[in-house]
Amino acid sequence: MSRIIFHIDVNSAFLSWSAVQRLKDGENVDLREIPSAVAGDGQSRRGIILAKSTPAKKYGIQTGEPTGMALQKCPELVCIPPDFPLYSRSSEKMFQLLGEYSDRIEQFSIDEGFLEYTGMEALFGPPLEAAKTIQQRIFTELGFTVNIGISCNKLLAKMAGELEKPNKIITLFPDELEKKLWPLPVSELFMVGRRTAPKLRKMGIRTIGDLAKYPTDLLVLEFKSFGMTLHAFANGMDDSPVAAATEVHEIKSIGNSTTIAYDVTDRETAHRILLALAETVALRLRGSKLCAQEIAVTLKTSDFQVYSHQKQLLNAIDCTNAVYETAIEVFDHAWKGEPLRLLGIRAGKLCDEGCVQLSLLEPDWSKQKKADAAMDQIHMKYGKDTVKRSTFAGSEEKAYEGGKLKINNRIL
Repeated sequence: MSRIIFHIDVNSAFLSWSAVQRLKDGENVDLREIPSAVAGDGQSRRGIILAKSTPAKKYGIQTGEPTGMALQKCPELVCIPPDFPLYSRSSEKMFQLLGEYSDRIEQFSIDEGFLEYTGMEALFGPPLEAAKTIQQRIFTELGFTVNIGISCNKLLAKMAGELEKPNKIITLFPDELEKKLWPLPVSELFMVGRRTAPKLRKMGIRTIGDLAKYPTDLLVLEFKSFGMTLHAFANGMDDSPVAAATEVHEIKSIGNSTTIAYDVTDRETAHRILLALAETVALRLRGSKLCAQEIAVTLKTSDFQVYSHQKQLLNAIDCTNAVYETAIEVFDHAWKGEPLRLLGIRAGKLCDEGCVQLSLLEPDWSKQKKADAAMDQIHMKYGKDTVKRSTFAGSEEKAYEGGKLKINNRIL
């Protein structure tokens, strides 16, 4: 039996959820019907547009652009601060509702997920009928709209949901590829990013259809194994399963980044910011009882160019100093000297802390780990700002960077 997969995606999620809550609180104006956005502080470099209304799109406002730039395009733009606890609650309610229609649901992000509908027709009717019921229930009971893409695999279901917005139900089955998918620019294909698209265009591949018909061996020559993935995706092939609920929460990496309120132009300042990020990442590793075998550093320049480098480790780490020293080694190798507006650290290739073995080829962090454990106990009891390194005394940089820390279900 052919599989039936739904992809459910909330339309302008953060803005929609905020709008619904404000209407419940008695406001008369629906943020979705006026130029509005969920945004950070416009007076700070940290302020960016996180979500915008459909009327705001008419002014050319883009998600991710600085709030100040958006206000220049539309001075009457209504900006509201993000409310992440609200978004978490709204997301949870939606996935609870989806759980009434299948026990096979994969949360892809806070505002989108996949639902395996295969075999559920006897209970809830044909796929289109069930999708309409789900879409209407979400709007009636929760107050916001969603797009639902329907296909025989996750890739095509997700691509279907992107074809037209908002509040649409769209199918994209293999016999519809030539009409609906192949005419689209190749940059619209899932997994084709800003670096891959220009390379494809240089090869004369401008549409997804061009990519679908391009010789696989030439794609492999240019992109290695990723070339086979590109060719498969362009032809609508994907056999990945919808993850069971127990698989959804598996942690694959732990990372934090920070947008800096000024351009960083010297190595000493960059190292200090990386130390603050290392404190946060290492604390999260230890709180999750995990260790990392890879440390990656992300850099964003003042002209918004982003690049990252990583290092594989012989022995897995969760020690703050170990994360920090690896991060500055990666940073010093990667940084080209440009002014920086964002730095990030990501710990990957995670394993259980009990699997770590000592290695004669790696530094002995045992004393530092004892110090980390003592500091962690203080932080858990009294908060993360009670103890900090002398490096940050009188410094503009925070001792812990990258947002709020949530360890053992407690925000520090």
